[in-house]
Amino acid sequence: MPRIRHTSLDCSPGCAVEATLELIDGKWKGVILYHLLEGTLRFNAIRKRLPNVTQRMLTMQLRELERDGFLLRTVYPQVPPRVEYSLTERGRSLEPVIMALKRWGDRHTTFGRSTAVAEAAQ
Repeated sequence: MPRIRHTSLDCSPGCAVEATLELIDGKWKGVILYHLLEGTLRFNAIRKRLPNVTQRMLTMQLRELERDGFLLRTVYPQVPPRVEYSLTERGRSLEPVIMALKRWGDRHTTFGRSTAVAEAAQ
């Protein structure tokens, strides 16, 4: 079932947050965007940086990011075809958000385990 997408942001004060999260939700989208902040990457280079993602899931997430205007997919006509992914201006505009998430994660998680949970266990 397809997700409901906002067509306007007149529903509530938090609606813009919900709409933004809808665009970048998904287990891998934020991580893909983070790695592309470093520059253009080919599909296999992204896949190597995300060893736990399946090829199908990575393809789906990349397609959604491209559809929503965050990525530019460039196909070079050669054999075998070379495909590169880079951030658009819209994608690059998420850099402060992605980096804020990274800083928060660096401070508040330890390999996926919340420091609050670790502190409570002591």
